[in-house]
Amino acid sequence: MPSPAIGIDLGTTRSVIATLDGEKPIAIPNAEGHRTTPSVVAFAPDGRALVGRAAQRQAIEDPATAIAAVKRLLGSDERITVAGRQYWPQEMAAFILRALKDDAEKWTGETVTEAVLTVPAYFNDRQRRATREAADLAGLTVPMLLNEPTSAALAYGLGREETSTVLVWDLGGGTFDVSILELGEGIFEVLAVSGDGSLGGVDFDTVVAAHLAASYQERHGIAYPGNPRARARLIEASEKVKLGLSAASVATARVAVAGLADQLAGRPVDQLPDLEVVVTRETLEGLVSDLIGRLVPPTRQALADARLTASRLDLVILVGNGTKMPAVRKLAAELMGSEPYRYLDADLVTALGAAIQAGMIQGRIQRAVLLDVLPLSLGIETKGGLFARIVPRNSTLPVSASQIFSTAVDDQPEMRIEVLQGERELAAQDVRLGHVELSGLPAAPRGTVKVEVAFDVDVDGIVHVHATDLTGGADASARFVSTRQLDPEEIARLIAEAEAEADADRSDRRRIEAGIEAESAIVATGLALASLDAQLHHVAAQALGDALMELQEAVEDGSPALMHERSSRLRSLLAEHAPSGPGT
Repeated sequence: MPSPAIGIDLGTTRSVIATLDGEKPIAIPNAEGHRTTPSVVAFAPDGRALVGRAAQRQAIEDPATAIAAVKRLLGSDERITVAGRQYWPQEMAAFILRALKDDAEKWTGETVTEAVLTVPAYFNDRQRRATREAADLAGLTVPMLLNEPTSAALAYGLGREETSTVLVWDLGGGTFDVSILELGEGIFEVLAVSGDGSLGGVDFDTVVAAHLAASYQERHGIAYPGNPRARARLIEASEKVKLGLSAASVATARVAVAGLADQLAGRPVDQLPDLEVVVTRETLEGLVSDLIGRLVPPTRQALADARLTASRLDLVILVGNGTKMPAVRKLAAELMGSEPYRYLDADLVTALGAAIQAGMIQGRIQRAVLLDVLPLSLGIETKGGLFARIVPRNSTLPVSASQIFSTAVDDQPEMRIEVLQGERELAAQDVRLGHVELSGLPAAPRGTVKVEVAFDVDVDGIVHVHATDLTGGADASARFVSTRQLDPEEIARLIAEAEAEADADRSDRRRIEAGIEAESAIVATGLALASLDAQLHHVAAQALGDALMELQEAVEDGSPALMHERSSRLRSLLAEHAPSGPGT
Protein backbone atom coordinates (compact mmCIF):
# COMPACT_ATOMS: atom_id res chain seq x y z
CA MET A 1 0.00 0.00 0.00
CA PRO A 2 1.51 3.39 -0.97
CA SER A 3 2.34 5.99 1.65
CA PRO A 4 -0.36 8.62 2.21
CA ALA A 5 0.08 11.83 0.20
CA ILE A 6 2.13 13.89 2.65
CA GLY A 7 3.48 17.44 2.43
CA ILE A 8 5.78 19.01 5.02
CA ASP A 9 6.64 22.64 5.60
CA LEU A 10 9.81 22.49 7.70
CA GLY A 11 9.82 26.02 9.06
CA THR A 12 12.38 28.06 10.96
CA THR A 13 10.03 28.68 13.89
CA ARG A 14 7.04 26.41 13.17
CA SER A 15 6.52 23.30 11.04
CA VAL A 16 3.35 21.85 9.53
CA ILE A 17 2.48 18.48 8.01
CA ALA A 18 -0.50 18.01 5.69
CA THR A 19 -2.24 15.28 3.72
CA LEU A 20 -5.24 14.86 1.43
CA ASP A 21 -8.82 14.19 2.45
CA GLY A 22 -10.07 13.04 -0.92
CA GLU A 23 -8.70 15.83 -3.10
CA LYS A 24 -8.79 18.46 -0.35
CA PRO A 25 -5.56 19.25 1.51
CA ILE A 26 -5.80 19.37 5.30
CA ALA A 27 -3.24 20.08 8.03
CA ILE A 28 -2.61 17.18 10.42
CA PRO A 29 -2.81 18.04 14.14
CA ASN A 30 0.08 17.03 16.35
CA ALA A 31 -0.19 15.01 19.56
CA GLU A 32 -1.27 18.14 21.47
CA GLY A 33 -4.01 18.93 18.97
CA HIS A 34 -2.25 21.88 17.31
CA ARG A 35 -1.78 22.19 13.56
CA THR A 36 1.60 23.90 13.89
CA THR A 37 4.58 22.43 15.74
CA PRO A 38 7.35 24.70 17.08
CA SER A 39 10.62 23.84 15.29
CA VAL A 40 12.46 23.36 18.58
CA VAL A 41 14.43 20.32 19.76
CA ALA A 42 15.45 19.77 23.37
CA PHE A 43 16.88 16.93 25.42
CA ALA A 44 15.40 15.83 28.74
CA PRO A 45 17.74 14.95 31.66
CA ASP A 46 17.40 11.25 30.78
CA GLY A 47 18.52 11.94 27.18
CA ARG A 48 15.10 11.78 25.54
CA ALA A 49 14.65 14.06 22.54
CA LEU A 50 11.72 16.46 22.86
CA VAL A 51 10.17 18.25 19.87
CA GLY A 52 7.58 21.01 19.67
CA ARG A 53 5.93 22.73 22.60
CA ALA A 54 7.54 20.50 25.22
CA ALA A 55 10.94 21.41 23.76
CA GLN A 56 9.94 25.06 23.58
CA ARG A 57 9.06 25.07 27.27
CA GLN A 58 12.35 23.42 28.19
CA ALA A 59 14.27 25.86 25.96
CA ILE A 60 13.02 28.69 28.15
CA GLU A 61 14.01 26.97 31.39
CA ASP A 62 17.32 25.47 30.23
CA PRO A 63 18.49 26.99 26.91
CA ALA A 64 21.70 24.94 26.85
CA THR A 65 19.67 21.77 26.29
CA ALA A 66 17.66 23.05 23.33
CA ILE A 67 18.03 24.43 19.80
CA ALA A 68 15.63 26.49 17.69
CA ALA A 69 15.77 27.99 14.17
CA VAL A 70 17.98 25.12 12.97
CA LYS A 71 16.68 25.64 9.43
CA ARG A 72 18.93 28.68 9.12
CA LEU A 73 21.97 26.42 9.65
CA LEU A 74 21.12 23.76 7.05
CA GLY A 75 23.89 23.48 4.48
CA SER A 76 26.52 25.07 6.74
CA ASP A 77 29.67 23.60 8.28
CA GLU A 78 28.50 24.66 11.72
CA ARG A 79 28.12 21.96 14.36
CA ILE A 80 25.47 22.56 17.02
CA THR A 81 26.27 21.89 20.68
CA VAL A 82 23.19 20.87 22.65
CA ALA A 83 23.23 19.31 26.12
CA GLY A 84 27.00 18.84 25.88
CA ARG A 85 26.97 16.99 22.57
CA GLN A 86 27.65 18.14 19.00
CA TYR A 87 25.21 17.58 16.15
CA TRP A 88 25.01 18.41 12.45
CA PRO A 89 22.09 20.72 11.57
CA GLN A 90 20.66 17.85 9.49
CA GLU A 91 20.44 15.70 12.61
CA MET A 92 18.48 18.31 14.53
CA ALA A 93 16.14 18.90 11.59
CA ALA A 94 15.62 15.13 11.40
CA PHE A 95 14.29 15.09 14.99
CA ILE A 96 11.58 17.53 13.90
CA LEU A 97 10.76 15.58 10.74
CA ARG A 98 10.51 12.31 12.69
CA ALA A 99 8.09 13.92 15.15
CA LEU A 100 5.93 15.17 12.25
CA LYS A 101 6.11 11.73 10.64
CA ASP A 102 4.95 10.10 13.89
CA ASP A 103 2.03 12.56 14.15
CA ALA A 104 1.00 11.75 10.57
CA GLU A 105 1.16 8.00 11.16
CA LYS A 106 -0.91 8.27 14.31
CA TRP A 107 -3.50 10.49 12.60
CA THR A 108 -3.79 8.52 9.32
CA GLY A 109 -3.29 5.07 10.80
CA GLU A 110 -0.87 4.33 7.95
CA THR A 111 2.89 4.05 7.62
CA VAL A 112 4.42 7.22 6.18
CA THR A 113 7.47 6.57 4.00
CA GLU A 114 7.64 9.59 1.70
CA ALA A 115 6.78 13.27 1.70
CA VAL A 116 7.13 16.34 -0.48
CA LEU A 117 9.21 18.89 1.47
CA THR A 118 9.10 22.61 0.88
CA VAL A 119 12.18 24.84 0.93
CA PRO A 120 12.67 28.59 0.57
CA ALA A 121 12.94 29.59 -3.08
CA TYR A 122 16.29 31.16 -2.27
CA PHE A 123 17.80 27.96 -0.81
CA ASN A 124 21.03 27.11 -2.63
CA ASP A 125 22.23 23.66 -3.65
CA ARG A 126 23.93 22.94 -0.31
CA GLN A 127 20.84 23.85 1.66
CA ARG A 128 18.63 21.70 -0.54
CA ARG A 129 20.96 18.72 -0.21
CA ALA A 130 21.04 19.18 3.57
CA THR A 131 17.23 19.19 3.62
CA ARG A 132 17.18 15.88 1.78
CA GLU A 133 19.78 14.46 4.18
CA ALA A 134 17.59 15.44 7.14
CA ALA A 135 14.68 13.60 5.51
CA ASP A 136 16.87 10.53 4.96
CA LEU A 137 17.81 10.53 8.65
CA ALA A 138 14.12 10.76 9.55
CA GLY A 139 13.27 7.74 7.38
CA LEU A 140 11.53 9.74 4.66
CA THR A 141 11.93 9.46 0.91
CA VAL A 142 11.49 12.85 -0.79
CA PRO A 143 10.12 12.57 -4.35
CA MET A 144 10.38 16.35 -4.74
CA LEU A 145 11.59 19.49 -3.03
CA LEU A 146 9.05 22.25 -3.69
CA ASN A 147 9.79 25.95 -3.38
CA GLU A 148 7.64 27.44 -0.63
CA PRO A 149 6.06 30.27 -2.67
CA THR A 150 5.27 27.82 -5.49
CA SER A 151 3.66 25.50 -2.96
CA ALA A 152 1.50 28.33 -1.62
CA ALA A 153 0.40 29.27 -5.14
CA LEU A 154 -0.45 25.64 -5.77
CA ALA A 155 -2.72 25.61 -2.70
CA TYR A 156 -4.47 28.77 -3.88
CA GLY A 157 -4.53 27.97 -7.59
CA LEU A 158 -5.76 24.39 -7.72
CA GLY A 159 -8.72 24.14 -10.09
CA ARG A 160 -8.16 27.56 -11.66
CA GLU A 161 -8.78 27.54 -15.38
CA GLU A 162 -8.17 31.23 -16.11
CA THR A 163 -4.63 32.50 -16.49
CA SER A 164 -3.42 34.63 -13.59
CA THR A 165 -0.16 36.37 -12.79
CA VAL A 166 0.49 35.93 -9.09
CA LEU A 167 3.05 37.44 -6.73
CA VAL A 168 3.74 35.49 -3.52
CA TRP A 169 5.23 37.14 -0.45
CA ASP A 170 6.49 34.51 2.01
CA LEU A 171 7.76 36.02 5.27
CA GLY A 172 8.44 33.10 7.57
CA GLY A 173 10.38 32.72 10.78
CA GLY A 174 13.79 32.83 9.14
CA THR A 175 13.56 33.83 5.48
CA PHE A 176 11.72 36.13 3.09
CA ASP A 177 10.88 34.91 -0.41
CA VAL A 178 9.10 36.69 -3.24
CA SER A 179 8.05 34.77 -6.34
CA ILE A 180 6.09 35.70 -9.43
CA LEU A 181 4.17 32.92 -11.15
CA GLU A 182 1.91 32.46 -14.14
CA LEU A 183 -0.97 30.13 -13.24
CA GLY A 184 -3.56 28.66 -15.51
CA GLU A 185 -4.88 25.54 -17.24
CA GLY A 186 -2.88 23.24 -15.02
CA ILE A 187 0.45 24.98 -15.57
CA PHE A 188 2.35 26.75 -12.79
CA GLU A 189 5.25 28.63 -14.33
CA VAL A 190 7.60 30.57 -12.08
CA LEU A 191 8.69 33.74 -13.84
CA ALA A 192 11.10 35.11 -11.22
CA VAL A 193 12.24 34.65 -7.63
CA SER A 194 14.05 36.91 -5.21
CA GLY A 195 14.30 37.27 -1.46
CA ASP A 196 16.35 37.80 1.65
CA GLY A 197 17.71 34.67 3.30
CA SER A 198 18.45 36.44 6.58
CA LEU A 199 15.14 38.20 7.16
CA GLY A 200 12.33 36.58 9.13
CA GLY A 201 10.18 36.64 12.22
CA VAL A 202 13.10 35.86 14.53
CA ASP A 203 14.73 39.13 13.46
CA PHE A 204 11.57 41.06 14.37
CA ASP A 205 11.52 39.32 17.77
CA THR A 206 15.15 40.29 18.38
CA VAL A 207 14.42 43.97 17.75
CA VAL A 208 11.40 43.93 20.07
CA ALA A 209 13.44 42.14 22.75
CA ALA A 210 16.07 44.89 22.65
CA HIS A 211 13.33 47.49 23.17
CA LEU A 212 11.91 45.61 26.15
CA ALA A 213 15.34 45.27 27.76
CA ALA A 214 16.04 48.98 27.24
CA SER A 215 12.65 49.89 28.75
CA TYR A 216 13.40 47.71 31.79
CA GLN A 217 16.73 49.45 32.40
CA GLU A 218 15.21 52.89 31.93
CA ARG A 219 12.43 52.19 34.40
CA HIS A 220 14.37 50.35 37.11
CA GLY A 221 17.89 51.64 36.69
CA ILE A 222 19.39 48.17 36.28
CA ALA A 223 20.10 46.06 33.21
CA TYR A 224 17.83 43.17 32.34
CA PRO A 225 19.63 39.85 33.13
CA GLY A 226 21.94 38.75 30.33
CA ASN A 227 22.06 35.00 30.92
CA PRO A 228 20.60 32.56 28.33
CA ARG A 229 17.56 31.66 30.45
CA ALA A 230 16.57 35.29 30.93
CA ARG A 231 17.18 35.96 27.24
CA ALA A 232 14.90 33.07 26.27
CA ARG A 233 12.11 34.46 28.47
CA LEU A 234 12.57 37.89 26.88
CA ILE A 235 12.36 36.52 23.32
CA GLU A 236 9.22 34.57 24.26
CA ALA A 237 7.59 37.75 25.58
CA SER A 238 8.67 39.64 22.46
CA GLU A 239 7.03 37.13 20.13
CA LYS A 240 3.81 37.24 22.14
CA VAL A 241 3.73 41.03 21.93
CA LYS A 242 4.37 40.96 18.19
CA LEU A 243 1.60 38.43 17.59
CA GLY A 244 -0.77 40.24 19.94
CA LEU A 245 -0.32 43.51 18.07
CA SER A 246 -1.45 41.84 14.84
CA ALA A 247 -4.97 41.83 16.26
CA ALA A 248 -4.91 44.61 18.88
CA SER A 249 -3.50 48.11 19.06
CA VAL A 250 -1.86 47.61 22.49
CA ALA A 251 -0.12 44.65 24.13
CA THR A 252 1.79 44.19 27.38
CA ALA A 253 5.02 42.21 27.72
CA ARG A 254 5.52 40.53 31.09
CA VAL A 255 8.47 38.55 32.42
CA ALA A 256 8.91 37.41 36.03
CA VAL A 257 12.57 38.34 36.50
CA ALA A 258 12.96 36.86 39.99
CA GLY A 259 14.92 33.64 39.70
CA LEU A 260 16.52 34.53 36.36
CA ALA A 261 19.79 35.83 37.89
CA ASP A 262 21.71 35.52 41.15
CA GLN A 263 21.68 39.26 41.68
CA LEU A 264 21.67 42.53 39.79
CA ALA A 265 23.20 45.80 40.99
CA GLY A 266 23.68 44.25 44.41
CA ARG A 267 20.03 43.30 44.82
CA PRO A 268 19.17 39.73 45.91
CA VAL A 269 17.39 37.69 43.28
CA ASP A 270 14.05 37.73 45.10
CA GLN A 271 14.05 41.55 45.11
CA LEU A 272 14.47 42.02 41.36
CA PRO A 273 11.50 43.85 39.79
CA ASP A 274 9.48 42.12 37.09
CA LEU A 275 9.50 43.33 33.52
CA GLU A 276 6.20 44.86 32.45
CA VAL A 277 6.21 47.00 29.31
CA VAL A 278 3.21 48.30 27.38
CA VAL A 279 3.84 48.32 23.62
CA THR A 280 1.57 50.00 21.08
CA ARG A 281 1.25 48.96 17.47
CA GLU A 282 2.67 52.34 16.50
CA THR A 283 5.75 51.69 18.64
CA LEU A 284 6.22 48.23 17.15
CA GLU A 285 5.99 49.54 13.61
CA GLY A 286 8.57 52.18 14.40
CA LEU A 287 10.94 49.57 15.86
CA VAL A 288 10.74 47.24 12.86
CA SER A 289 10.43 49.83 10.09
CA ASP A 290 13.95 49.07 8.81
CA LEU A 291 13.18 45.35 8.67
CA ILE A 292 9.90 45.97 6.85
CA GLY A 293 11.75 48.23 4.44
CA ARG A 294 13.95 45.26 3.47
CA LEU A 295 10.89 43.65 1.85
CA VAL A 296 10.91 46.26 -0.92
CA PRO A 297 14.18 45.66 -2.89
CA PRO A 298 13.62 41.89 -3.47
CA THR A 299 10.05 42.65 -4.59
CA ARG A 300 11.18 45.22 -7.11
CA GLN A 301 13.96 42.89 -8.27
CA ALA A 302 11.48 40.06 -8.91
CA LEU A 303 9.16 42.37 -10.86
CA ALA A 304 12.10 43.59 -12.94
CA ASP A 305 13.33 40.04 -13.61
CA ALA A 306 9.81 39.03 -14.70
CA ARG A 307 9.60 42.17 -16.88
CA LEU A 308 6.38 43.16 -15.16
CA THR A 309 4.94 46.16 -13.36
CA ALA A 310 2.78 45.83 -10.25
CA SER A 311 -0.29 46.82 -12.29
CA ARG A 312 0.08 43.63 -14.34
CA LEU A 313 -0.41 41.42 -11.27
CA ASP A 314 -3.77 39.70 -10.88
CA LEU A 315 -3.24 38.42 -7.37
CA VAL A 316 -0.96 39.00 -4.37
CA ILE A 317 -0.68 36.13 -1.86
CA LEU A 318 0.73 36.51 1.64
CA VAL A 319 2.31 33.47 3.29
CA GLY A 320 4.01 32.98 6.64
CA ASN A 321 3.37 34.20 10.16
CA GLY A 322 5.20 37.48 9.54
CA THR A 323 2.64 38.59 6.96
CA LYS A 324 -0.02 38.78 9.66
CA MET A 325 1.47 42.09 10.82
CA PRO A 326 -0.77 44.97 9.68
CA ALA A 327 2.27 47.02 8.59
CA VAL A 328 3.42 44.21 6.32
CA ARG A 329 -0.03 43.85 4.75
CA LYS A 330 -0.22 47.63 4.30
CA LEU A 331 3.15 47.70 2.54
CA ALA A 332 2.10 44.85 0.25
CA ALA A 333 -1.05 46.74 -0.74
CA GLU A 334 0.94 49.95 -1.37
CA LEU A 335 3.64 48.24 -3.45
CA MET A 336 1.29 46.12 -5.54
CA GLY A 337 -1.66 48.50 -5.74
CA SER A 338 -4.23 45.98 -4.50
CA GLU A 339 -5.29 44.26 -1.29
CA PRO A 340 -3.53 40.93 -0.71
CA TYR A 341 -5.47 37.68 -1.06
CA ARG A 342 -5.69 35.88 2.30
CA TYR A 343 -8.50 33.37 2.55
CA LEU A 344 -6.16 30.49 3.50
CA ASP A 345 -4.29 30.37 6.82
CA ALA A 346 -0.86 31.90 6.20
CA ASP A 347 0.74 29.42 8.62
CA LEU A 348 -0.67 26.34 6.87
CA VAL A 349 -0.86 27.20 3.19
CA THR A 350 2.68 26.06 2.28
CA ALA A 351 2.18 22.57 3.71
CA LEU A 352 -1.24 22.34 2.04
CA GLY A 353 0.34 22.99 -1.35
CA ALA A 354 3.00 20.36 -0.67
CA ALA A 355 0.27 17.80 0.10
CA ILE A 356 -1.39 18.65 -3.23
CA GLN A 357 1.91 18.12 -5.03
CA ALA A 358 2.35 14.77 -3.23
CA GLY A 359 -1.14 13.77 -4.36
CA MET A 360 -0.33 14.72 -7.95
CA ILE A 361 2.89 12.67 -7.88
CA GLN A 362 0.92 9.66 -6.63
CA GLY A 363 -1.83 10.15 -9.21
CA ARG A 364 -4.49 10.80 -6.57
CA ILE A 365 -5.51 14.14 -8.09
CA GLN A 366 -5.16 15.77 -11.50
CA ARG A 367 -1.59 16.69 -12.15
CA ALA A 368 -0.44 20.25 -12.75
CA VAL A 369 2.78 21.09 -14.55
CA LEU A 370 5.22 22.96 -12.30
CA LEU A 371 7.84 25.01 -14.12
CA ASP A 372 10.06 26.33 -11.34
CA VAL A 373 13.21 28.42 -11.73
CA LEU A 374 16.77 28.50 -10.47
CA PRO A 375 17.02 31.11 -7.70
CA LEU A 376 20.73 31.94 -8.10
CA SER A 377 23.17 31.73 -11.01
CA LEU A 378 25.57 28.79 -11.25
CA GLY A 379 29.10 28.89 -12.58
CA ILE A 380 32.76 28.32 -11.83
CA GLU A 381 35.78 30.26 -10.67
CA THR A 382 38.15 31.29 -13.45
CA LYS A 383 41.59 32.84 -13.52
CA GLY A 384 41.89 35.90 -11.34
CA GLY A 385 39.14 34.75 -8.97
CA LEU A 386 36.31 35.71 -11.31
CA PHE A 387 32.88 34.08 -11.39
CA ALA A 388 31.94 32.71 -14.83
CA ARG A 389 28.17 32.23 -15.07
CA ILE A 390 27.10 29.09 -16.88
CA VAL A 391 23.44 28.87 -15.81
CA PRO A 392 21.81 32.27 -15.18
CA ARG A 393 19.33 32.73 -12.35
CA ASN A 394 15.61 32.41 -13.12
CA SER A 395 16.35 29.68 -15.70
CA THR A 396 13.34 27.32 -15.86
CA LEU A 397 14.02 23.93 -14.23
CA PRO A 398 15.17 21.39 -15.18
CA VAL A 399 17.97 23.05 -17.09
CA SER A 400 21.27 22.07 -18.70
CA ALA A 401 24.04 24.38 -19.88
CA SER A 402 27.74 24.18 -20.60
CA GLN A 403 30.78 26.25 -21.54
CA ILE A 404 34.25 25.39 -22.80
CA PHE A 405 37.34 26.48 -20.87
CA SER A 406 41.06 25.95 -21.41
CA THR A 407 44.10 25.30 -19.24
CA ALA A 408 45.78 28.27 -17.58
CA VAL A 409 49.42 27.08 -17.51
CA ASP A 410 51.71 25.00 -19.74
CA ASP A 411 51.61 21.22 -19.30
CA GLN A 412 48.82 21.46 -16.74
CA PRO A 413 48.16 17.86 -15.61
CA GLU A 414 44.83 18.45 -13.87
CA MET A 415 42.12 21.01 -13.39
CA ARG A 416 40.32 21.77 -10.14
CA ILE A 417 37.01 23.41 -11.02
CA GLU A 418 35.41 25.35 -8.14
CA VAL A 419 31.62 25.28 -8.46
CA LEU A 420 29.86 28.45 -7.30
CA GLN A 421 26.36 29.82 -6.87
CA GLY A 422 25.51 33.49 -6.57
CA GLU A 423 25.32 36.81 -8.33
CA ARG A 424 28.62 38.50 -7.43
CA GLU A 425 31.35 38.99 -9.98
CA LEU A 426 34.16 37.89 -7.69
CA ALA A 427 34.16 34.20 -6.87
CA ALA A 428 35.15 34.87 -3.26
CA GLN A 429 31.85 36.66 -2.70
CA ASP A 430 29.68 33.82 -4.00
CA VAL A 431 28.70 30.54 -2.35
CA ARG A 432 31.08 27.63 -2.95
CA LEU A 433 29.17 24.41 -3.52
CA GLY A 434 32.21 22.21 -3.97
CA HIS A 435 34.58 21.26 -6.77
CA VAL A 436 35.14 18.92 -9.70
CA GLU A 437 38.60 17.43 -10.20
CA LEU A 438 39.62 16.51 -13.74
CA SER A 439 42.94 14.63 -13.93
CA GLY A 440 45.03 13.04 -16.67
CA LEU A 441 45.12 16.08 -18.95
CA PRO A 442 47.68 15.83 -21.79
CA ALA A 443 50.87 17.89 -21.63
CA ALA A 444 50.34 20.90 -23.87
CA PRO A 445 50.84 24.65 -23.95
CA ARG A 446 48.36 26.67 -21.94
CA GLY A 447 45.11 27.41 -23.69
CA THR A 448 45.47 24.32 -25.90
CA VAL A 449 43.57 21.74 -23.84
CA LYS A 450 39.84 22.34 -24.03
CA VAL A 451 37.55 21.28 -21.16
CA GLU A 452 33.76 21.36 -21.29
CA VAL A 453 32.06 22.10 -17.99
CA ALA A 454 28.39 21.05 -18.03
CA PHE A 455 25.71 21.78 -15.43
CA ASP A 456 22.50 19.78 -15.09
CA VAL A 457 20.02 21.12 -12.54
CA ASP A 458 17.04 18.90 -11.69
CA VAL A 459 13.52 19.95 -10.73
CA ASP A 460 14.57 20.17 -7.07
CA GLY A 461 17.22 22.73 -7.95
CA ILE A 462 19.98 20.25 -7.05
CA VAL A 463 23.12 20.60 -9.15
CA HIS A 464 25.04 17.93 -11.07
CA VAL A 465 28.36 18.93 -12.65
CA HIS A 466 30.45 17.14 -15.26
CA ALA A 467 33.82 18.06 -16.77
CA THR A 468 35.13 16.49 -19.98
CA ASP A 469 38.50 16.81 -21.74
CA LEU A 470 37.65 17.52 -25.39
CA THR A 471 41.19 17.21 -26.75
CA GLY A 472 41.16 13.42 -26.92
CA GLY A 473 44.23 13.00 -24.76
CA ALA A 474 44.66 10.67 -21.79
CA ASP A 475 41.61 9.33 -20.04
CA ALA A 476 40.18 11.90 -17.67
CA SER A 477 38.15 11.30 -14.55
CA ALA A 478 35.80 13.76 -12.89
CA ARG A 479 34.15 13.75 -9.54
CA PHE A 480 31.91 16.25 -7.83
CA VAL A 481 32.70 16.86 -4.19
CA SER A 482 30.36 18.97 -2.08
CA THR A 483 32.35 20.67 0.65
CA ARG A 484 29.34 20.83 2.97
CA GLN A 485 27.65 17.49 2.28
CA LEU A 486 27.83 14.50 4.60
CA ASP A 487 29.61 11.53 3.05
CA PRO A 488 27.70 8.22 2.66
CA GLU A 489 29.41 6.61 5.67
CA GLU A 490 28.46 9.56 7.87
CA ILE A 491 24.86 9.43 6.61
CA ALA A 492 24.70 5.66 7.24
CA ARG A 493 26.05 6.13 10.77
CA LEU A 494 23.55 8.87 11.53
CA ILE A 495 20.65 6.86 10.09
CA ALA A 496 21.59 3.88 12.28
CA GLU A 497 21.89 6.13 15.31
CA ALA A 498 18.57 7.80 14.52
CA GLU A 499 16.85 4.43 14.28
CA ALA A 500 18.33 3.39 17.62
CA GLU A 501 17.18 6.63 19.20
CA ALA A 502 13.72 6.23 17.69
CA ASP A 503 13.38 2.84 19.41
CA ALA A 504 14.52 4.34 22.70
CA ASP A 505 12.07 7.22 22.28
CA ARG A 506 9.19 4.82 21.70
CA SER A 507 10.20 2.86 24.81
CA ASP A 508 10.35 6.06 26.84
CA ARG A 509 6.95 7.09 25.50
CA ARG A 510 5.39 3.81 26.66
CA ARG A 511 7.00 4.19 30.07
CA ILE A 512 5.79 7.77 30.46
CA GLU A 513 2.25 6.93 29.32
CA ALA A 514 2.12 4.01 31.76
CA GLY A 515 3.36 6.27 34.55
CA ILE A 516 0.65 8.82 33.79
CA GLU A 517 -1.97 6.08 33.79
CA ALA A 518 -0.67 4.80 37.14
CA GLU A 519 -0.62 8.26 38.69
CA SER A 520 -4.22 8.83 37.61
CA ALA A 521 -5.33 5.54 39.11
CA ILE A 522 -3.47 6.23 42.39
CA VAL A 523 -5.04 9.68 42.75
CA ALA A 524 -8.54 8.37 41.99
CA THR A 525 -8.17 5.57 44.52
CA GLY A 526 -6.75 7.84 47.20
CA LEU A 527 -9.71 10.20 46.84
CA ALA A 528 -12.15 7.31 47.02
CA LEU A 529 -10.57 5.84 50.14
CA ALA A 530 -10.42 9.23 51.85
CA SER A 531 -13.97 10.39 51.08
CA LEU A 532 -15.90 7.13 51.11
CA ASP A 533 -14.06 5.07 53.71
CA ALA A 534 -17.06 4.85 56.03
CA GLN A 535 -19.27 3.49 53.24
CA LEU A 536 -16.75 0.91 52.03
CA HIS A 537 -16.87 -2.64 53.34
CA HIS A 538 -13.72 -3.59 55.21
CA VAL A 539 -12.85 -6.33 52.69
CA ALA A 540 -13.31 -3.97 49.74
CA ALA A 541 -11.18 -1.30 51.43
CA GLN A 542 -8.49 -3.86 52.12
CA ALA A 543 -8.50 -5.03 48.50
CA LEU A 544 -8.21 -1.48 47.19
CA GLY A 545 -5.41 -0.72 49.65
CA ASP A 546 -3.45 -3.80 48.61
CA ALA A 547 -3.91 -3.04 44.89
CA LEU A 548 -2.86 0.54 45.49
CA MET A 549 0.34 -0.57 47.22
CA GLU A 550 1.12 -3.03 44.40
CA LEU A 551 0.71 -0.26 41.81
CA GLN A 552 3.01 2.05 43.77
CA GLU A 553 5.61 -0.73 43.80
CA ALA A 554 5.21 -1.10 40.00
CA VAL A 555 5.82 2.63 39.58
CA GLU A 556 9.04 2.31 41.56
CA ASP A 557 10.01 -0.69 39.39
CA GLY A 558 9.40 1.36 36.21
CA SER A 559 8.07 -1.48 34.06
CA PRO A 560 5.45 -0.10 31.62
CA ALA A 561 3.72 -3.47 31.27
CA LEU A 562 3.52 -3.96 35.05
CA MET A 563 2.26 -0.41 35.63
CA HIS A 564 -0.42 -0.85 32.97
CA GLU A 565 -1.52 -4.22 34.34
CA ARG A 566 -1.79 -3.02 37.96
CA SER A 567 -3.43 0.29 36.96
CA SER A 568 -6.14 -1.66 35.12
CA ARG A 569 -6.65 -3.98 38.10
CA LEU A 570 -6.90 -1.06 40.53
CA ARG A 571 -9.46 0.74 38.34
CA SER A 572 -11.50 -2.44 38.01
CA LEU A 573 -11.59 -2.85 41.81
CA LEU A 574 -12.48 0.80 42.25
CA ALA A 575 -15.38 0.49 39.80
CA GLU A 576 -16.53 -2.70 41.51
CA HIS A 577 -16.35 -1.65 45.17
CA ALA A 578 -16.53 2.13 45.40
CA PRO A 579 -20.07 3.43 46.07
CA SER A 580 -21.66 5.21 43.13
CA GLY A 581 -23.31 7.86 45.30
CA PRO A 582 -24.88 8.72 48.68
CA GLY A 583 -27.19 6.07 50.20
CA THR A 584 -25.87 3.28 47.98
